[in-house]
Amino acid sequence: MNQIPPITKNLLIINILMFLGTIVADSYGIDLARYLGLHFVLSDNFNLAQFFTYLFMHGGFTHLFFNMFALWMFGRILEQVWGPKRFLTFYLVCGVGAGLIQELVVGIQYFITTSGMPAEAVDVVLREGAAALQQGKNFVNPDLASLNFIVNGLTVGASGAIYGILLGFGMLFPNEKMFVFPLPFPIPAKYFVAGYALIEFFSGMANNPGDNVAHFAHLGGMIFGFILIMYWRNQNRRRRNEYYYQ
Repeated sequence: MNQIPPITKNLLIINILMFLGTIVADSYGIDLARYLGLHFVLSDNFNLAQFFTYLFMHGGFTHLFFNMFALWMFGRILEQVWGPKRFLTFYLVCGVGAGLIQELVVGIQYFITTSGMPAEAVDVVLREGAAALQQGKNFVNPDLASLNFIVNGLTVGASGAIYGILLGFGMLFPNEKMFVFPLPFPIPAKYFVAGYALIEFFSGMANNPGDNVAHFAHLGGMIFGFILIMYWRNQNRRRRNEYYYQ
């Protein structure tokens, strides 16, 4: 890892160590994801630190592998261009932004789902739902079961930050050619990124209950990444103008 820039290298190491730590903790009956994963704001298990800690938890080896592969492939390039401080800022802003968008989307789902429910039923889910899921159980009533997944579901993984990195690569190197399976020809990075964004948007809108992927969190990472890059570009323009007209 000598040629990998420091922030990218350390993020890879931390994520891998946290994944191994999760496995070890699980062998002792400790569910780290329950404490470090991002819960809905109305859940008893929610706390503000989870907007950061959820970035270092993953739902399995495949989830970890693809996120870390993308971090290595694209993150090191952005860090070499921006430098360690700016790259770390970008990574965290995209990750936290993805968490905020996820909370917003879950909040909308919550209010839509509870709009026609008796208040007593909602209270039951808020009081007893988390404990039921921890025991591998859920409510028999499908409406209550659905609400329980909304309230006490868990978001984990660095994917929001990774999608922000993909967006950043596409903005910095829009015409860089990339091979994307199964296409037999290379495509510019800007189309690769746009395609991923569209896939995430339509997948999120489909709202497939068995999907178990936070598609809007991925889009959130891209949105916050776009805003931050545009802010930096605007700052650079102002500095150049000040330099030329002083």
